[in-house]
Amino acid sequence: MASEFQVSEGWEKLSSALTRQGRPAQREEGSPVNLPLTRGSTVLFPSLDAMNKQGHRRYDHEYIYGAMGTPVQHELEKVIASLEGGTDCQIVSSGLAACTTPLLAFLKTGDHCLLPDSVYGPTRRFAETLLKRFGVTTTYYPPCANAETLQGLMQPNTRVLFAESPGSHTFEVQDISMLATIAHAGQAKLMLDNTWGLGIFSPFKHGVDISIQALTKYPSGHSDVIAGAVTVNTEEDWHILRDAAIQLGQLASPDDCWLTLRGLRTMGVRLAQQSRVAFQIAQWLKTRPEVARVLHPALPDCPGHEIWKRDFTGAGSLFGVVLSSDISQSAMETMVNSLKMFGIGASWGGYESLVLPTSGGIIRKHPVADTPQGPSFRLQIGLESPTDLQDDLAQAFEVLKNPR
Repeated sequence: MASEFQVSEGWEKLSSALTRQGRPAQREEGSPVNLPLTRGSTVLFPSLDAMNKQGHRRYDHEYIYGAMGTPVQHELEKVIASLEGGTDCQIVSSGLAACTTPLLAFLKTGDHCLLPDSVYGPTRRFAETLLKRFGVTTTYYPPCANAETLQGLMQPNTRVLFAESPGSHTFEVQDISMLATIAHAGQAKLMLDNTWGLGIFSPFKHGVDISIQALTKYPSGHSDVIAGAVTVNTEEDWHILRDAAIQLGQLASPDDCWLTLRGLRTMGVRLAQQSRVAFQIAQWLKTRPEVARVLHPALPDCPGHEIWKRDFTGAGSLFGVVLSSDISQSAMETMVNSLKMFGIGASWGGYESLVLPTSGGIIRKHPVADTPQGPSFRLQIGLESPTDLQDDLAQAFEVLKNPR
């Protein structure tokens, strides 16, 4: 079984880099610690020649016009690209926009896309509505499918193989290196929603072409920002992505970029603590008679655990819980309502603990592999006292025995 040190090790190693990247250059007359916030739409140039020269540098993170990014956005892009191990990054308006923008950039009418059956729900809706209307077909594959199954699903017109690891709600860890081999053999791009693994999974070392982040989660860290990021690793992919982002008007506000850059300063220490406590609570939950399965990638019985152990340097603060099948959905909802330390709400990655029911909201075309069929919920572990969180869950389990 993974140790508490192993699940937090990757986050701890990030801290030095996160305190130094994306800060103002040191000047003889002194410099502020943090990058100044620049708001603005119009950028003035001293001459037409200067404006025309700058206008041709849209791939260079230059300050040309507010809708093409501000200085603080460009600095944030450099930091995210470095964390992901890529060459260039485009900040967009949300985590969903980070999923949809590259799909629009790299797919066209007549193309085929492969999505994991465990994909983020709004990404699934996008594929079944807008992409479908634009003439792109989508096939869903089991997230733990082997190479033979995936090769059988590839079509001559497959141009994107999309992955999300761990999977939304069910936390399957995918073999990204294997997916990359299959995608590239079919002349397709491998896109990965790497939101859970920022800083603890290196996408481009495993063959990913486009890595996706919801900056709303761990980087901003305070549940007050909506933003996303798309990172690439080649000049060709960068030009395609950057052109699409400009044409779609994709960016984030200077204030949100500044807050995210500030949030990144503490992400290493926040997640080292949160991941350690999350694993402790996951282990404790496994001992509870009411619990049929804990879906935490660092636990040996979670689908894809061996891949997690091979490829990741740590774990996140988000995991799933499946209750025994003799517990009803309504009883679980009563239990959730009794929690005091856990807020009820979507999203995750902030400093506060959250709970969200997941049973009833999971749409699948394939059976969920090796997972019990009881009611389920998702836990995001924040920075509260581990004892307080565990005591709150314990009293909530008592509610299951004695519903009010």
